[in-house]
Amino acid sequence: MKKYAIIVAGGSGTRMGGDIPKQFMAIGGRTILVRTVEAFLSAFNGDIDIVLVLPELHVDMWRECCQKDNFDASIVKIAHGGKTRFHSVKNGLTLVKSLASGNDDALIGIHDGVRPLVSSETIVEAYNTAEAKGTAIPVIDSVDSIRSIQGNGGSKAEDRSKFKLVQTPQTFRLSVISSAYDLDYRDTFTDDASVVEANGVNITLSKGNRENVKMTTPFDLVVAEALLRK
Repeated sequence: MKKYAIIVAGGSGTRMGGDIPKQFMAIGGRTILVRTVEAFLSAFNGDIDIVLVLPELHVDMWRECCQKDNFDASIVKIAHGGKTRFHSVKNGLTLVKSLASGNDDALIGIHDGVRPLVSSETIVEAYNTAEAKGTAIPVIDSVDSIRSIQGNGGSKAEDRSKFKLVQTPQTFRLSVISSAYDLDYRDTFTDDASVVEANGVNITLSKGNRENVKMTTPFDLVVAEALLRK
């Protein structure tokens, strides 16, 4: 099946501090977003089409980072971001559908642009699972104890084996994800799987990797730098 990736990079990076959006910061001397794109190219030896969803104001910054990192910016196609992640993904899907030319059997992985340490194994397993089952979202086990908040203001211990931590790339057959994104936006859409599930489709889990951290705070940058040195 033909493979596509939609890499969503619309964050402002306010929790990072500073003036540079987090996707354009560097870890290990290389831009986070460039590393993320390269992870998908590496997983499939370049045999994948990548759509990068960016705010229009960030396109020049992306090109500057590509030049600095000696990365060929023409490898990826650009779609403009929307007012929410849902709308950004929808814009990316519109471009993918035009590239796919009606091939509903194509596979689409949707990935956070600030998860640069996703492994090739996680990416490939997600695509293989989606090809077989129609859907796939990478997950890992919780290593911490968890509690749920109760209506009386208290909390309750939960069996952590019944819960998974969700990552990306969340991967789907094009026909599945395209139909789901015809739905109207809801506040309950926290990720692509929640959109697909709202459209009546069951979600299949695949194996993630613990290093696949979303770069959100300065602490995450420290962790990523340590992992790259290792």
